[in-house]
Amino acid sequence: MHHDLTLFITITMAILTAFTGGYIARKLGLPTLVGYLLAGMMIGPFTPGFVGDSEAISQLAEMGVIFMMFGVGLHFSLKDLWSVRRIAIPGAAMQTLIATLFGYLLTQTWGWSSSASLVLGLAISVASTVVLLRGLTDNGLLNTSHGKVAVGWLVFEDLATIAILVLLPVLVGGGGTIAESIVLALIKAAIFAAIMLFIGARVMPWLLTRIAYTRSRELFILAVVALALGTALGAAELFGMSLALGAFLAGVIVGGSDVSHQVGAEVIPFRDVFAVLFFVSVGMLVNPAVVLANAGQVVALTGLVIFGKAVITLLLSFILPSSALTLLVVAAGLSQIGEFSFIVGQAGVSLGVLTQDQYGLILASAVISIIVNPFMYHLLPFMERALQSIPGFWQRMERGGPTPELLREGMKDHLVIIGYGRVGKHIVQVLRHLNISCLVVEQDAARASEIQKEGVKTLFGDAANSEVLNHAGLDQARALVITVPNETTAELITAAADEIAPQLPIIVRASTDTGVQRLAAHGAHYIIHPELEGSLEIVRHTLLLLDYPMEQIQRYVDTIRQDSYVNTPEHEQYRALDQLVSAVRGVEIAWLMVTRGSPIVGQSLAEANLRARFGASVIALMRDHKVFPNPKSDFRFSEGDLVGFIGNREELAATEGFLSLRADITEVHDSPPEASATV
Repeated sequence: MHHDLTLFITITMAILTAFTGGYIARKLGLPTLVGYLLAGMMIGPFTPGFVGDSEAISQLAEMGVIFMMFGVGLHFSLKDLWSVRRIAIPGAAMQTLIATLFGYLLTQTWGWSSSASLVLGLAISVASTVVLLRGLTDNGLLNTSHGKVAVGWLVFEDLATIAILVLLPVLVGGGGTIAESIVLALIKAAIFAAIMLFIGARVMPWLLTRIAYTRSRELFILAVVALALGTALGAAELFGMSLALGAFLAGVIVGGSDVSHQVGAEVIPFRDVFAVLFFVSVGMLVNPAVVLANAGQVVALTGLVIFGKAVITLLLSFILPSSALTLLVVAAGLSQIGEFSFIVGQAGVSLGVLTQDQYGLILASAVISIIVNPFMYHLLPFMERALQSIPGFWQRMERGGPTPELLREGMKDHLVIIGYGRVGKHIVQVLRHLNISCLVVEQDAARASEIQKEGVKTLFGDAANSEVLNHAGLDQARALVITVPNETTAELITAAADEIAPQLPIIVRASTDTGVQRLAAHGAHYIIHPELEGSLEIVRHTLLLLDYPMEQIQRYVDTIRQDSYVNTPEHEQYRALDQLVSAVRGVEIAWLMVTRGSPIVGQSLAEANLRARFGASVIALMRDHKVFPNPKSDFRFSEGDLVGFIGNREELAATEGFLSLRADITEVHDSPPEASATV
């Protein structure tokens, strides 16, 4: 029986080539998005070799758009946009309009139609969410004031893109007057939005919560996917809206529910896989021959995207209430185009306004701008110095006050903590109590913001999958502590850190015995296996209760550790410390008050001869709030002295009986000196 495997083969080849292209791009220090687009070109109809079914993969690409827009809506924060509204909203609006105008004027000189010029202008006016967030994260800027403005700017651009997708068929399509068509489109959009906000906002969270109570992960994932796809389809079929608008509003509604974090975690695999297929499908539409034949137009359009948009943004600093460096960061981040430009361009093609060759110019400019974008961040210090050298120019740009310091100025002699979960949080609390400088790297944006509010220096990003470690100052740090529970993630971070700073001590937790070996091979210096240490402590206490000799217990514990841990310096140090702690088990410290009439009042330490008589040794003495450690033999006791003795329980009891004093026993590390402790 013969089966048609065209779709299966196309998907397989798309994923294989995308993986290869993404990996090569990552090794070259480029965004993986570049690799996906080039992979699409490799299996497209315009290059030799395997040719995929572009029609079939375009259907899957639509799902990529849906999941991307659902994710945008899920993480959309009106609060974040509102916090930077004075800069982001007018800045994004003016930059979008000016960039659209320049794109329109440029293509008019090429003889394009007005509708085609308008679509291209709109397409190049919006930046890529994926590229911007990755660029800010890799350069340690996302959680700074500059990064927040850039993200707010981008959020408004995203909203503008939604409006563009609603109105584009009206603006460039035929039939009826434009005014009537716009009004009708807005009415349909308003009705759909009202249904989503008043009905969907109640039904969707309720449904997801009920399904979450079934404790079936499969049902929960199916519910999330069904809501995203169903809402997008309903928006398109019932209201004539775009699939993107329906998915975006569904994400906004679900994002306000109690299960939003779980939804976000479950939808990521679908978003990532289908987004890759979307970018591959876009690359398949690029005709290298047409791009080369129109190289001059590609260069001009790319120059407008990279440098034109950056200059427009910088000039807005004379109007916006922002610092100069903030606009520099925004200019660097937005000097590229990506997925939203593809969506707008595809809408133009489907409406018959853009030809495939014209759309190919947008795609070529996007690929080049994405490749160049990482270098724009590297130019920030040079651009800053160049602008400051122009008399009066920098001061006029500083309408929002002086430029705040960036974390990139560097830290020194600090500890870097990867992860702020239960373990990381306790470590940071202790370090702050001891006034030890530390930097936290956290990949959860909400948690990173909360840490910053508490006054802890924080970098937002995934330390295992970005350049964020390059901005953590590892070469100037005292140590790196990796607290992430996932062992594979810990290995990736350890290997990257060892490559950046080979001499840096790395402390990491392991989950398995084999993980200990792998972490050591990747460069970890101090490896902690929490489950092993906990089980050994339980075994120790159990055998002590069964009256096993301490020496035998210690030998057993040492054997287990030697078999479990690799032979590293930290293992020997841990063993020595553990033996020290074990050796003093059963030893107590007691603080006894010298009261009126005590037999040792007026006597020297040598005359009292307490150690020879009772076995307890004097280790410290407190008088008038001053501590005298290890007092000399001629030191004389006075009424009111607080004397610290060390010995076993019998020796301390004999000393107490001689002095006719009372003393309570507490732990060694307790601060009240009126007590004693079993070590």
